[in-house]
Amino acid sequence: MTEPLISLEGIYYGYQSDHPVLNGADFRLNPGDKTALTGPNGAGKTTLFHLMVGLIKPLQGKIFAFGKPRIKERDFLEVRSKAGILFQDSDDQLFCPTVREDIAFGPLNLGKSKEEANEIVTRTLEQLGMQGFESRITHHLSGGEKRLISLATVLAMEPEVLLLDEPTNGLDQNAEQRLLDILLTLPQTMVIISHHVDFLEKVTTQHACLQDGQILPDGNVTGRNKN
Repeated sequence: MTEPLISLEGIYYGYQSDHPVLNGADFRLNPGDKTALTGPNGAGKTTLFHLMVGLIKPLQGKIFAFGKPRIKERDFLEVRSKAGILFQDSDDQLFCPTVREDIAFGPLNLGKSKEEANEIVTRTLEQLGMQGFESRITHHLSGGEKRLISLATVLAMEPEVLLLDEPTNGLDQNAEQRLLDILLTLPQTMVIISHHVDFLEKVTTQHACLQDGQILPDGNVTGRNKN
């Protein structure tokens, strides 16, 4: 059996100790998976993403990522360089004055030179059809523009895994189609949280539903529970 890129076993997590959001949840992400993660609001989908990359730690359970157990903060530094997370709110992702600085931030922290980082910025914006945005002031962008620039900051890291939390938030129909076209060309393993069932059916190939603290695999995307 293929070794998973990320595996969660018996995960318990709750913001209130007497009401766990995740209650012994198991999840396995294999290389090449394109997984839709659905479930009711408040079910813990975003929490699951944050656990995968170590932004929060489980109360109980084990997390394995990229061949190693991950327990302490230092264990997750490598994970966050290999698993890029797109936050649900773009304002949580963008914090530099200009688009160029925001996209270059990750590559520079990975040890790229300034010249290499600038090349990555140019290439990533071209990939997203957003050439010419390099000098734009980030907080002056529209909601849809911020969404695509947030994705650019993730893609610039060249991660092995993409964790995309409501990637179509704030996108009009044309921008959503552009995002769909981009995702269909990317080789990365993905998990996508979205309430847009039609979007998920086009870009993902399998489905997991988070409900009552458990992650229920549901096979193919088509015909799944649409909660």
